[in-house]
Amino acid sequence: MTVLIEKYTTEAMRKIWSDENRFRKWLDVELAVCRAWAADGAIPADDLARIESRASFSAKRIAEIEEETQHDVIAFVTNVAENIGPSGRFVHLGLTSSDVIDTAASMLISDALGVVAGAAEGLYESLARLAWKYRHTPCAGRSHGIHAEPTSFGLKFLGFFSEVSRDIERLRNVREEIRVCKISGAVGTYANCPPRVETRVAAELNLKPDPVSSQIIQRDRHASIVSALALYGAGLERLALEIRHLQRTEVLEVMEPFGKKQKGSSAMPHKKNPILSERVCGLARLLRGYAVVALENVALWHERDISHSSAERVIWPDAFNAAHYMTDMMKRVIDGLVVNERMTERNLELTGGLIASGRVLLALVERGMTREDAYAAVRENAMKCWDAAQRGESASLRALLETDPRTETLRRVGDGLDELFRLEFFLAHVDEIFARFHIFEKLGLK
Repeated sequence: MTVLIEKYTTEAMRKIWSDENRFRKWLDVELAVCRAWAADGAIPADDLARIESRASFSAKRIAEIEEETQHDVIAFVTNVAENIGPSGRFVHLGLTSSDVIDTAASMLISDALGVVAGAAEGLYESLARLAWKYRHTPCAGRSHGIHAEPTSFGLKFLGFFSEVSRDIERLRNVREEIRVCKISGAVGTYANCPPRVETRVAAELNLKPDPVSSQIIQRDRHASIVSALALYGAGLERLALEIRHLQRTEVLEVMEPFGKKQKGSSAMPHKKNPILSERVCGLARLLRGYAVVALENVALWHERDISHSSAERVIWPDAFNAAHYMTDMMKRVIDGLVVNERMTERNLELTGGLIASGRVLLALVERGMTREDAYAAVRENAMKCWDAAQRGESASLRALLETDPRTETLRRVGDGLDELFRLEFFLAHVDEIFARFHIFEKLGLK
């Protein structure tokens, strides 16, 4: 069972990491090994038939036996043998506990990765639709939290879309990395279970033999997976943090979906808080913590110890559940996101044209002024706009440049200063950037 509270546990992950499903995977491994031994003649056909027809388990009975043995795999094997009868003596033949646990874990982790990657693909499409819809909607770009140059609201979210696509690829890659089995015995020498048994088991379970295992499958594979989940979580956090900033009262360019009966504060009835995005940011911290634990699990004593085991019982179900839950939350936010184009327009005008200062600088340089002199001229007028804003007054960079003799050359060409402040200039290549991605055609958006 996961440690995350029930409210945050997704149904898909609850099924994968339940005791019932874990024991089912253990039984799949044990039966595959029995069939492999039978192919060698080590298990008589009649005994194999009884094993296959009678093998079953009871999670309740396993818990009762484990209470005495203090060993979960022994309790499991004992219970399975009880249900089979005398032929049960062939179950677990030549194996050590980690043969069963680690091989089954590979299947559980693979299934969980498939669920997370599938959910991420849904978010990927939602981000694509949002980016496409607002690809030509201008908004203030920001660096250090301060207005920089104009960008496209859709281009902003195209960046998140692109990041999720890389996360999906990483999750698929690490899924292949963990699709290995280990049926090599107590310290990985195959002394009591020859490699051909492992080869047969791997083929039946759609896994690959781990080329070299000790008593366990080495934990660099698992650390790679949890690190990929943590990196995915960091990307979701970046998206959530952007939405949190854009929902601030002073910005108010977007709002998370907010139900008709939803309430934001017990003390302040007016509140609409970005709680879903905040929740994602918090869970991303958990994922990073789990990545540290997974890395700590790599270095074990000699062929193995079990210091990793207790930690993995927590971090595996929790990490996958957190990643899946976070994905569901962000998809809910993106699908229901309210974009306030009036506020994006207002915020663009907030600094009196300062967002075009870089273009004015380059225009002066193009007309023969040294970069140092051009920078000084634009900066001096820009600081006047800043100072006016700090006094609660309004000032226009364009108006100030109109009266500055140093910018006279700009006023005599084409549309003069107006040309330098047109938003279309800054968004001229947006369609070219979007054309790099083929998903829009697949979604019927082109």
